Amino acid sequence: MNRYPVWKYAIIVIALLVGALYTLPNFFGEDFAVQVSSIKTSIKIDDSTLAQVQSALKAAAINADQVALEGASVKARFGSTDSQLKAKEAIQQALVPDATNPGYVVALNLLSRSPGWLTKLRAMPMYLGLDLRGGVHFMLQVDMPAALTKKVESLSGDLRSTLREKNVRHSGISRNGQTIEMRFRDIAGADAAKAVLLEQFTDLQVVSAQDGSDITLTATIKPEAVRRVQDQALKQNITTLHNRINELGVNEPNIRQQGQDRIVVELPGVQDIAKAKELLGRNVTLEVRMVDESTEAAAGLTGAGAVPFGSERFLERDGRPIIVKKLVIFAGDNLTDAQPGFDSQNQQPKVDLTVDAKSGRVMRDVSRENLNKRMAIVLFERGKGEVLTAPFIRAELGNRFQISGAMTVTEANDLALLLRAGSLAAPMTTVEERSIGPSLGAENIAKGFDSVTWGFVAVAVFMCVYYMLFGVFSSVALAVNLLLLVAVLSMLQATLTLPGMAAMALVLGMAIDANVLINERVREELRSGASAQAAISAGYERAWATILDSNVTTLIAGVALLTFGSGPVRGFAVVHVLGILTSMFSGVFFSRGIVNLWYGRQKKLKTVSIGTVWQPPTGEAMVDRAG
Repeated sequence: MNRYPVWKYAIIVIALLVGALYTLPNFFGEDFAVQVSSIKTSIKIDDSTLAQVQSALKAAAINADQVALEGASVKARFGSTDSQLKAKEAIQQALVPDATNPGYVVALNLLSRSPGWLTKLRAMPMYLGLDLRGGVHFMLQVDMPAALTKKVESLSGDLRSTLREKNVRHSGISRNGQTIEMRFRDIAGADAAKAVLLEQFTDLQVVSAQDGSDITLTATIKPEAVRRVQDQALKQNITTLHNRINELGVNEPNIRQQGQDRIVVELPGVQDIAKAKELLGRNVTLEVRMVDESTEAAAGLTGAGAVPFGSERFLERDGRPIIVKKLVIFAGDNLTDAQPGFDSQNQQPKVDLTVDAKSGRVMRDVSRENLNKRMAIVLFERGKGEVLTAPFIRAELGNRFQISGAMTVTEANDLALLLRAGSLAAPMTTVEERSIGPSLGAENIAKGFDSVTWGFVAVAVFMCVYYMLFGVFSSVALAVNLLLLVAVLSMLQATLTLPGMAAMALVLGMAIDANVLINERVREELRSGASAQAAISAGYERAWATILDSNVTTLIAGVALLTFGSGPVRGFAVVHVLGILTSMFSGVFFSRGIVNLWYGRQKKLKTVSIGTVWQPPTGEAMVDRAG
């Protein structure tokens, strides 16, 4: 009656092993670290960078616990914050001699002390939120009018080029704020322009008006197109911010949209607000120019002569110098899309570019005149330029063309990302910023840990006193619930915040409710005169429906918080929902497994240790079935 098959015990054992494995990394703590990452595509992090870091630390007489090349960065671990800060200064001076033209980002970081074998099993600690770990918080507002004005400017140029190609005569096209005004001398010209707008410019809506002898067409962006432009501006800015924040080495940055025009950026573990603001607000621009292949330019490359007038000297990604003309064919503002792919002829990686109509017309003219010559794509940051790539022009180009050559798949993806999101789609202003120190975060962790610990102890003591051995079983199930909850949060790499720790303490009280219902059901069966084995079986079976109903209704509320909440509310909801799911496993399935293991094999069971069972009908008689 009260026996589990072997496969159910196997599930329990596997759940406990997995739970213990993925909970374990949270107990190793963190090392103070300095992380070195590249800020330029031409600079690669390799063994030579590792050697430079080691030499800088040795010269400064700073002992590191470990210095290793991990992924695309060098990470040096230290035992104290003093060593960490001194090491950062020493490495910064060695790797970044010119602060105006940095090639590396040297950032403070915290790294887990988890053993390598746990990391290989993807067993990593939970990320800690800003309120627990300390860090910086920004709220940025995107200048949506600027994004719309930029879009209207692009459409205005495209419209002017298209009307010229269609031989539609007009008296002038001008942009007035976020509207485009077109003047025509006759109705025929206005009608032809309307036809072009309806066919090729579906994002615009047109209103005509008579202005003396002229006809004026006023084009504005449709409301749905306005929303699309705003969404694209937010997404591009968020993507760009993610790319820039990766250079700081932040483990779990929280970048999310808030409202229609704001972006919230939370950087746990980062204490240098000035450095973070500089990184978030830096201006990156893109320009396409022709390579100067004259004999004077060749002499300038070797150092035998000066750089020709009207040209500039840059470095390519591999560090080789290149002479590029100053005349800009088009800038990054004219680039509408960049996607990686493969060439259909040779299956080599490529990047497909799309530019607006105005730049497409310029590209046709330039490419026609410069076949088999090189065209350079130059990325500018802090006034310094770097040539990302300089491919040959093999055919006449237009609005859409491709860049191909000696690129790997990774390089093609990185280049497309840089071209597409190297700069912000619209400027942003900081409307809120605050910093939380690591000491305050440590205090929050201690208080949250104490609340969970003392809450667990209080519940466990009450259950053991009131329900005796069944209370011990319930307390063990509660401990398993906490173990599984932490394991799931670690497996999902969820970010634990202070509201999340509050939810964890609340889950303990909610989880024990299932065992209270089960224990009281067992008591009711014993009062009714049922045998001990029958009382245990009926108690679990009859309490299940009530437990399921209560947990499902609570789960619905948690899912609603998770769906519609944000920030601290969402952090609370994540732990709340996961805690309900783990409590149903531990409170019912696991606790019955323990009871079955303890009592199920006793064929002549007469008593169970579940506290004092009162007999209410007589009002006086009492049956003590405590074993």
